[in-house]
Amino acid sequence: MKHTIHWLGAGLSSKPGIELLANSENPFIVWNRSLEKAQTTLADISSKLSIKQLDWQVLAANINPGDVVVSMLPATKHLQVANLCIEKQAHFVSSSYISPEMAALNAKAEDKNLCFVNEVGLDPGIDHLLAHDLVDKYRNSEQFDKNNELYFRSYCGGFPKVANDFKYKFSWSPLGVLKALKSPAKWINNGEIATSKAPWEALRDYQIDSGNTQETFQAYPNRDSTPFIEQYQLLDDWNVKEFVRGTLRLSGWSTAWQYLFDEIGQLSAGESEQRLTAISQELEQKYSYDKDEADRVVLCVELEAKNAEGKVWHQSYLLDSSGNKSGQAMARLVSIPVAFAILAVLNKEINPGVSAAPHQAEQVQDWLNKLVELGENISCRNHIN
Repeated sequence: MKHTIHWLGAGLSSKPGIELLANSENPFIVWNRSLEKAQTTLADISSKLSIKQLDWQVLAANINPGDVVVSMLPATKHLQVANLCIEKQAHFVSSSYISPEMAALNAKAEDKNLCFVNEVGLDPGIDHLLAHDLVDKYRNSEQFDKNNELYFRSYCGGFPKVANDFKYKFSWSPLGVLKALKSPAKWINNGEIATSKAPWEALRDYQIDSGNTQETFQAYPNRDSTPFIEQYQLLDDWNVKEFVRGTLRLSGWSTAWQYLFDEIGQLSAGESEQRLTAISQELEQKYSYDKDEADRVVLCVELEAKNAEGKVWHQSYLLDSSGNKSGQAMARLVSIPVAFAILAVLNKEINPGVSAAPHQAEQVQDWLNKLVELGENISCRNHIN
């Protein structure tokens, strides 16, 4: 019996993943709030799938046990979708971070033998795969010693392939990016907890060496990095001196955005939402991608180990992809891993319960190999000769 894939949301970051799944053998329905927009976006592949207007009652009536429902809706809607999946005994997939409320559904999902897979986009998602692979390689290396000092860094960013004066363009509404500028961060630095209230407090230059070229970016920590120490299976008795997950920006970004930092940093809680919405609308008009304009995504994940004599192990992954005829790099790298996760659920390759991107070595390599086969530029480098 073939189970149906229900893809909720046909926005800018969805089409490449939808296109990949449209070639699978499973019945496939794309649900979108605006039927007309979805039909226009998916016109060239509409014969391979069904497109329906998102009506929650109609959706519920169409979900059967064993189906897979993927939420590419705003993160605030994921819990509603996940609870519907519990009710209908369907699997759930999203690219978003696992919220405490989502994590709390683990026992119910396990009890019903359902897979609730999250964090399978770009960041979070592909970054997890690269991190798991590096940690696994280090653990199995001759240089492994739990007393070595470990330095882990993971930075990801999307920006125009040809830099503009603003050093950035928006793939979707700027409001989320602006709100992130007011978000605190937490990470490990020099073996201690470090925090910041805003990106400009922890901004640093970050040089990426591809082996052929060197390029300097700006980078800053985001969210709380510390839970991922356990998720990436760095054990409690390992000597972790630095552990940071953060955002990558083009060199000169902080100068171009200084006027925004100045205003946003002074906004009170009462005026914040209204003013950020107004700024978002202004930025969307000035700095959205033009039709067929290429974007660029850079993700660098590195793990470095040192002993008393110096550096003993240092490897890094670099993903550097640009928009092409298959779509914007950001859209491909967010939605295609989501498609991998859906197929993995249908093929019973993922355990029941609430989970993030896979960490098993064989599955990690399988996903990375598939991304390379699809044309993504991913390379691994050993920095010690």
